[in-house]
Amino acid sequence: MRISEIFHSIQGEGLLLGVPSVFIRTSGCNLRCRWCDTPYASWNPEGEEMGIDAILERVRGYDCRHVVLTGGEPMVASGIRELAAALRASGMHITIETAATISPHVDGMGIACDLASLSPKLADSTPDAETAGAWRERHESTRLQPGVIRQWLEAGPCQLKFVVSRVEDLPEIEELLNEVGAVPGFTRDRVLLMPEGTDVETLRARGPLIAEMCLEHGFRYAPRVHIDLFGNTRGT
Repeated sequence: MRISEIFHSIQGEGLLLGVPSVFIRTSGCNLRCRWCDTPYASWNPEGEEMGIDAILERVRGYDCRHVVLTGGEPMVASGIRELAAALRASGMHITIETAATISPHVDGMGIACDLASLSPKLADSTPDAETAGAWRERHESTRLQPGVIRQWLEAGPCQLKFVVSRVEDLPEIEELLNEVGAVPGFTRDRVLLMPEGTDVETLRARGPLIAEMCLEHGFRYAPRVHIDLFGNTRGT
């Protein structure tokens, strides 16, 4: 499969915030978010072809139990289910970072995953036609898949992580949650709101508004600690 990068860092987002983790970033995505912070894995995918054995060798070299499959969109990567199975067989804790547009199930079989980090894309993510061309319509028609989100929520432990840039995003979040419906064991405190931005100044400026949204609606505020620590740099 095509791998953009493999690196060891601190998990900067979500319920496992602060946990040392090995990140395996696949290259390729079925969306084109206007604010994408990893264009080298989506808008202009790059990387090297690696087999599962070579990936496992790199991962084991870090002596770290937590592994994050990310992208781009890792669920479109050829061999991702086989890689997840191999990581599970090696005793790894697996987080999958996905936009939740692709089902965890194929032919009735799921994917090895200890925490599914679902990041559905809101309307503010859609790029303009001048920049994206045909990708604008493709992105808009693909970005939200309530039925697929529910499949992930029913499959195992999940967090729902929304990138938020404006108060107008809140009604769309509530509408999506209503459409997905109640899932036993999944509560609102596993819905995370994260400020959109790739620099400390922007994140801090948007943080208080999003924190207030969390206070009013029972969601969890999600900082981006890796930006605070390292800035918007690859390999972090």
